[in-house]
Amino acid sequence: MKVNYHTHTTRCMHAKGSDEDFVKAAIEAGFDRIGFSDHTPWNYQGFVSGMRMHKAELPGYVGSVRALQEKYRGQIEILLGLECEFFRPRLDWLKEQIAQYGLDYIILGHHFSKDEPRGTYNGSLHTPAQLRTYAQDVLDAMDSGLFAYIAHPDIFMRGYPVFDKTCERISRAIIEKALATDTPLEFNLLGLSHGNADGKQGYPFPAFWRMAGEAHVKAIVGVDAHQPAAYLDTAKFDWACETLRWLGAEPVTEIRLFSQPK
Repeated sequence: MKVNYHTHTTRCMHAKGSDEDFVKAAIEAGFDRIGFSDHTPWNYQGFVSGMRMHKAELPGYVGSVRALQEKYRGQIEILLGLECEFFRPRLDWLKEQIAQYGLDYIILGHHFSKDEPRGTYNGSLHTPAQLRTYAQDVLDAMDSGLFAYIAHPDIFMRGYPVFDKTCERISRAIIEKALATDTPLEFNLLGLSHGNADGKQGYPFPAFWRMAGEAHVKAIVGVDAHQPAAYLDTAKFDWACETLRWLGAEPVTEIRLFSQPK
């Protein structure tokens, strides 16, 4: 099976291409299953995010993906999800949306700690205390059982200056929790592209993934597609799968869906 569960749409305001264009590109690239997991809206009051759909757009997103499921049935399997942070005060609202719209899964993309309007962006952390806050959120998210996998778990190295002892400790904690909860960690190809473009390989971060491989974690390759062309770089996808095997991680293609019994 060739799969990717990490696909965005123009509703997040930093992606390009129609929803159907992503599906067509995935078919061309030989994918058997894809999932749309655009940045979740949140029930903000008086705050407008610049990196996610508004909650009023959620019904249209769901309708579009469901229509594509039917149109391309027999050619490719399409799942419906969201990429979400672990915002404790907003989890009840999120669970309501999961039930109301019959989402197949959600993934943890913990871009902000505490909350977006007044929180810290986890791609620009600079202190050990910020690292520990990020890690605790990720650990609690895995314990919640809500998330199918952890997207770019090493996002903290996008801004942190050096992989120090605190980075090592929180990485080990995340890896151990992933093993204990049977939660895959994502090897993120968009981060790889960022690193190739600007010379700063924040994620996938080599030291983190050496540790993850030594622990034999379950790992999933995430295209993190923000444009249809991302699906067509099959050489990068294949390289990522082989790299995970070489490191000792266990590449997986199946994820927990809400329709499956726990």
